[in-house]
Amino acid sequence: MSSIYPDYIRLVERKAGGWLIKKGEMFYKRLEIEIDFQDFDLLYGISKQQLAVELFRINGGKAGYYLANLRDKQYQYCGLNPEDIKTTLLSLGIGRLDPL
Repeated sequence: MSSIYPDYIRLVERKAGGWLIKKGEMFYKRLEIEIDFQDFDLLYGISKQQLAVELFRINGGKAGYYLANLRDKQYQYCGLNPEDIKTTLLSLGIGRLDPL
C-alpha cells in the first residue's frame, strides 16, 4: 500500500518493544535547501521521545498504526491493519478513494 500525505504527517507503528516511525519517500519538495525531515525537534519542536509519550496517551500504547500531525500536535490511532491508515487519512480530508 502506498499513500501520499503531507511531510508534517508521520506514520508510526506500535509493536511489542517500541514505536517504529515509518520512513516515507519524498514525492515533491519546494525547498531548494537540504533539510533533514527526520529532525522533528528542529522542524516541529517535538522530540521522538515526546512523540512516543503523546502516542501512548491516545490508546495506552495499544499495538497498531498511528498518525502524528507534528505541525498541529494532533495524533490519531488508525487500527491494526495497514488499510486502516488510508481510512484515517481520508477521514482527515487527505487523499481520495480513486486518485484517477
